[in-house]
Amino acid sequence: MTQIPSRDVLKAQAKRLRADMKEKGTEMTHAASLETVAHQWGMRDWNTLAAKADVSEIQWYPGQRVSGRYLGHKFDGIIKAARLASSGFWSLTVRFDEAVDVVESQLFTSLRQQINTTVNAQGVSPQKTSDGQPHMVLNTP
Repeated sequence: MTQIPSRDVLKAQAKRLRADMKEKGTEMTHAASLETVAHQWGMRDWNTLAAKADVSEIQWYPGQRVSGRYLGHKFDGIIKAARLASSGFWSLTVRFDEAVDVVESQLFTSLRQQINTTVNAQGVSPQKTSDGQPHMVLNTP
């Protein structure tokens, strides 16, 4: 099953559709573009699609306890700051309970107690290490 993106992403799709139609000489209301996007996602109307988008979206918030893997290292911590970007990604500041060594070298260490990261609604960062693993993977609540 394809995951429905956030409402912000769906609204951006509707805005692009409306602009594309106008460029081609066809005027479309904002409401009509929202309904068309809903139909493209297989829903009967915008309200149904918007409700499903809200359900599929995990909310990250300050004070939330989290665990997961950062650069391959297990951690427990707390979200200090969270902001939803219009692209559907979250900008998070995570403070680890115990510092994480972010260096693989045996010759030195570099400990991090707090990091800023970007993740999707499922808690996975788009940035990847050289071996293809996401920088951050949060366990979903």
